[in-house]
Amino acid sequence: MAGISPIASSTAPNWLKEAQESIAATENPGGLMGMLQDSRATASIKNFLIKSQSTANAMQLINSSTAQSMATLTLQRSDAAQQKLQQEKVAMLMKMNPQHSNFNPAKELDSFIYFQDGSSIDTVSNILTMSNGTQIDTVTGLQVIDTSQMISMANGAYLDTKNSILHMADGTQIDTVTGLKVTA
Repeated sequence: MAGISPIASSTAPNWLKEAQESIAATENPGGLMGMLQDSRATASIKNFLIKSQSTANAMQLINSSTAQSMATLTLQRSDAAQQKLQQEKVAMLMKMNPQHSNFNPAKELDSFIYFQDGSSIDTVSNILTMSNGTQIDTVTGLQVIDTSQMISMANGAYLDTKNSILHMADGTQIDTVTGLKVTA
């Protein structure tokens, strides 16, 4: 009866062997019935050794089964502890870095912003156009000069043909139509 189930498992790969062992195990019952059957047997050393060996095998199977169960339980508890630790770490990360479910991305600026005085800002190219037509780079703060409308002179002066203004090297500006000095 070496730990064989009296009912064979039909899903086991060796079910035929299990069935044969179950039949053999029912012929040698254990417990009180087995003890009563043993009382009929002749008392001999051979019989005693066979029964002792059978009992030792059964005890060894119980011991092996217990050790296997303890190992399985230890692994299950270890896995459960590891899983709990992981869940606690994830919970802590979620607490420290909450996910915003109602996040709305920031609105972008309009490509042109118009002001009441007639000036405007081109937010794509970062140019402020004043109501008098002067253009200023909003990043650097310098006046934007269209180089295709400009004639450079040897002394560092240049002529703005679009606005008809001569820019001298010392910063003086002269209106080429009137010949008068332009004051800012």
